[in-house]
Amino acid sequence: MTKQDRQDYWSGGRVTNHPMTRLFKKTRNLPGKDFEIAKARLSDLRGWLMNTKHIGSDFDDFLAEHGILTEAETTAIKRVIAYQVIKLMDERGLTKTEMAARMNTSRASLNRLLDPANNSVTLRTLENAAQVLNKRLRIEFV
Repeated sequence: MTKQDRQDYWSGGRVTNHPMTRLFKKTRNLPGKDFEIAKARLSDLRGWLMNTKHIGSDFDDFLAEHGILTEAETTAIKRVIAYQVIKLMDERGLTKTEMAARMNTSRASLNRLLDPANNSVTLRTLENAAQVLNKRLRIEFV
């Protein structure tokens, strides 16, 4: 359903492209009893759609239900950290070799930090990167 269709629906206008409207148009010319049956089925379908399990819930509920919320959050946090470090390195014109040297670490360790899929980063590595980039590292429990 498009934004305009939603506006039309809630404002009482005619919704012409919504699947429910198309289905209603197909069934409205049925004779008497058949029309009532079709109308009841439309009502059942509308009720089913509105009571679907995940309508109105958030994505975190879905991930938690499938047991992958923590893993998804960890991966998302690591991607943000990697993105921020790469962006700050770019702004300061630092190559990976220069960054690793300033951090007093190996290039492999820096590559682990910059790899969005690698979640095994130490706090020491994060602190060193923040210091080289003139930033403060803030970690908190929420």
